[in-house]
Amino acid sequence: MINPVNQPASDTARIRKILRILKTTYPSVKTQLTHANPFELLAATILSAQCTDAQVNRVTPKLFVRWPTPEALAAAPAVRIERVIFSTGFYRNKAKNLKACAQALVERHGGRVPSDMASLVALPGVGRKTANVVLSAAFGQPAVVVDTHVGRIAQRLGLSRHTDPVRIEQDVMAVVPKSRWSDLSLELIYLGRETCRARSPLCGQCPLYADCPWPGKTA
Repeated sequence: MINPVNQPASDTARIRKILRILKTTYPSVKTQLTHANPFELLAATILSAQCTDAQVNRVTPKLFVRWPTPEALAAAPAVRIERVIFSTGFYRNKAKNLKACAQALVERHGGRVPSDMASLVALPGVGRKTANVVLSAAFGQPAVVVDTHVGRIAQRLGLSRHTDPVRIEQDVMAVVPKSRWSDLSLELIYLGRETCRARSPLCGQCPLYADCPWPGKTA
């Protein structure tokens, strides 16, 4: 249930309504990163930083044909990885992280992707956002994924007053039922891409217009 502590009854009702509307608007949500297993999702999520999911999906088939396992990627020359992932941007740093992450998976976890937050964020190139994507989409664990869309919309909807992703994650977890964490993250991402944009948001087309307290919304 939604935690009523420090949450006015009227706002609790508003949040419940928002959750209902989002579920109705986006009845079936899933990550847009194409993957066949937790390792592929982990690698794809690392590549998705500052890059669209669509572009990552154009790159990962080539990546996984060449290096389909952590063992293979760990042994790959960084310069060859760079050539394959070049179009995702920041390719040198991403190649370094992919290779180091694969090596850590082999050395610490027997080539398997761990299914707990502490082990995931201990991997090179993996922060809470990436870890939460993997926990949610690969292992079915409730998780709040705070990307730029989720962070922006959580603030606009009054779900959080913070700008730090970790604080936003904690705030959302405090007022949203655990069973809705994963889907809500994806619903907000969909909403952010389609309507609640960073610039020139289409407020008049937003299904949450009547329940959004953001002072910057337009008709």
